[in-house]
Amino acid sequence: MQTIPLIQIGLGGVGRELVRQILATEEPLARRYGVRLTYEALADSTGLLAATHGLSRTTLETLLAAKEAGQPVTAIPGSAPNSWEELALEQRAIFIDVSAAPGHETPLAARIAAGHRVVLANKRPLSASLADFVALTAKGATRYEATVGAGLPVIATLQSLIDSGDPIIRIEAAMSGTLGYLCTELEAGQPLSVALRAAHALGYTEPDPRDDLSGADVARKALILARTSGLAWEPEAVTAEAWFPPELAGVRRSEFLARAEELDAPMAARVAEARAAGGALRYVATLTPTGASVALRVVAAAHPLATLRGPDNLFSFTTARYAGRPLVVRGPGAGQPVTAAGVLADIIATARERW
Repeated sequence: MQTIPLIQIGLGGVGRELVRQILATEEPLARRYGVRLTYEALADSTGLLAATHGLSRTTLETLLAAKEAGQPVTAIPGSAPNSWEELALEQRAIFIDVSAAPGHETPLAARIAAGHRVVLANKRPLSASLADFVALTAKGATRYEATVGAGLPVIATLQSLIDSGDPIIRIEAAMSGTLGYLCTELEAGQPLSVALRAAHALGYTEPDPRDDLSGADVARKALILARTSGLAWEPEAVTAEAWFPPELAGVRRSEFLARAEELDAPMAARVAEARAAGGALRYVATLTPTGASVALRVVAAAHPLATLRGPDNLFSFTTARYAGRPLVVRGPGAGQPVTAAGVLADIIATARERW
């Protein structure tokens, strides 16, 4: 039986769900693959809980209960300041970043250089500079399926196309479960403010909903897809149309949510224009080797994107081999269980490599 140490950064909704899923699959994974996933450390933005030979199930359950109650890691006896970057490890481990925090690309790359592996749901390390992306992915030491399609096999599909020598001509995608949910609610007649608060309560949005409504989250995903396709793009190569005016960009998150009604009339007008044109309003990312577009578009009623409902995502890959009929991946693109499952699948795949 091989023990695989795990160091997890992030204990929000997805992070807590991931801990639960790992605990639930411990024995099946041991029987099926002869590996045991063991948490040696978990960290939130305030602190770190670590044990050299693994945290016990009781400790993990206590930690989950504390986080569910709104307490920080530092409230747990035996915790320490957040210093995951400096952890001394006796064997190679998998570092799992399910936070939304910036600035993790350099310490994660340093861990890869030291022989460890990385699994990401956090998009920021891969959407920082191109040099950071290369440092994290050049040797195949980072898996990052959940950064783009939650639990959908998007990155695996794209990498298979590239690895088999099938050049990418065009990628067209609605890849925000949050914005897809909002589009569906708007079509049903809901004001944007009402739909947005519901999406936030359901856990569909980023911690700050403006990461979704600004298009920044989709732009990061588009950049990751472009770079995975082999395009050497810096972040400024992908810009996005925002759903809110510039004056709401700098206010506190609480104030933004309180003023969400200011967005209702302009968005209702966009929906009405799409309906009058006989189409549907969708937030679409389009990538070709020559450039990218991330914006609200009116798509024809017969377009596959027009049939999307709720948080479903759709990815259409047009390649040399899939020219007449694009290869399509479709399914839920948001939600804590499916996102955590996507991360867990990457962890298992990494553990099975016995690197």
